[in-house]
Amino acid sequence: MKAVILSAGKGSRISEITRTMPKPMIQFKGKPILEHNIELCKSYGITDLFINTHHLPEVIKDYFGDGSAFGVNIEYSFEPEILGTASGLTNFKSQLKDEPFFVIYGDNFSNFDLMSLNEKIKLSGGMAVIGFHHRDDVSASGVAEFDANGKVLKFIEKPLPGETESHWVNAGIYYLQPDIFDAIPDKYSDFGRDIFPMLLRNDVPIYGVCLDSEVYAFDTPKMLSESLKKNNDFNE
Repeated sequence: MKAVILSAGKGSRISEITRTMPKPMIQFKGKPILEHNIELCKSYGITDLFINTHHLPEVIKDYFGDGSAFGVNIEYSFEPEILGTASGLTNFKSQLKDEPFFVIYGDNFSNFDLMSLNEKIKLSGGMAVIGFHHRDDVSASGVAEFDANGKVLKFIEKPLPGETESHWVNAGIYYLQPDIFDAIPDKYSDFGRDIFPMLLRNDVPIYGVCLDSEVYAFDTPKMLSESLKKNNDFNE
């Protein structure tokens, strides 16, 4: 099995930290967030990994190398200009064209059950399965509304107050059919803002898996502070 671990974001909202390190290299529970994601993949037998880079790429490549020290195989891409969470996959299109694959946001920490997405796509036949977790404050997140079978009816990125009653937040973990590349442009595009809403408008089935899983985000100073406070093992 294969996975893309998205690692190109600059983390501009926490620039006091990311000025000297890529956001996925922030230390959490004693190691970089990206290392936790590599370990998550390996624990499910996902060992062919693809990592996109942009900001300080040498920091990531020098640490992980070809992945052999971590029991995986890693291929990298470099984006001179950030392509976004969706178009960032296009540099790996030839390697991902033959079978479904995972996409994991490399700057989130999670213990999500990856195989639950695999099983859902087998049962549903959808183009994509998105992992969701519950969050009280959804103002800085992507949320979804579903039918009784878990089919996504509406995908809302960073909802305004009162825009939705859903508290199921995009966990930044997807399982995608390779046909998804037909919907992804070469120019900048984002799954939450562009690709998933477009697929829904075209009646392409997308499903969600909602789990009570630990997911920590580090996107804003508030999220960073809250995530680090929950873990006494964080080493500043």
